[in-house]
Amino acid sequence: MEISKNHLTEEQIQVTQFCGTEPPFSGKLLNEKRNGYYKCAVCSEILFDSSTKYDSRSGWPSFFDAIEEKIETKIDSSLGMVRTEILCKNCSSHLGHVFPDGPKPTGNRYCVNSLSLEFELNE
Repeated sequence: MEISKNHLTEEQIQVTQFCGTEPPFSGKLLNEKRNGYYKCAVCSEILFDSSTKYDSRSGWPSFFDAIEEKIETKIDSSLGMVRTEILCKNCSSHLGHVFPDGPKPTGNRYCVNSLSLEFELNE
């Protein structure tokens, strides 16, 4: 199934399709605190619940858990380091990276670009 990307900005295309990143502390969702869901900006798949979002002080929206079976990972050895890239399992769009320095209960920090997400308020 082909997913249309016509609704994305140039910046969103750079992040989601070419593994770019937005500057730290610049993302529109960094300080979002309302109850809701974070969806893939490309295919609208729900990836994160607001109940798992926390302030990691990293400069990007951070979550300690993802919606089960909605994220896939792969090794990213770019920039002279080894990291774990996170992608939308539905459309393979780049979201960010996951690190093992998050809070309990998972110990994970899903560090995600705001440009790769859309927020949906849970009413």
